[in-house]
Amino acid sequence: DLIEIMRILRSDQGCPWDREQTHASIRMNFIEETYEACEAIDNGDLALLREELGDVLAQVVFHAQIEEELGHFDIDDVADGVCKKFIERHPHIFGDV
Repeated sequence: DLIEIMRILRSDQGCPWDREQTHASIRMNFIEETYEACEAIDNGDLALLREELGDVLAQVVFHAQIEEELGHFDIDDVADGVCKKFIERHPHIFGDV
């Protein structure tokens, strides 16, 4: 649902503000959301952490959607890349080590 909501927001029928955003224009939002998630961790506030992790995830989806529109990669490519990285970094779990 999250991916589809972002696609709708960035579509011609979506939100004018969301459509005009670029990586550079939302860069500080990404940083701010990450700091807010870290603050929730520091304060041991699990309800706030859940919310802020959602905001960080939304930023990841936003950036990936921009790149999907440009034809470079999409959120599936991002997820695939991190899966491969986890597997490669844990050969003792996923390999023959």
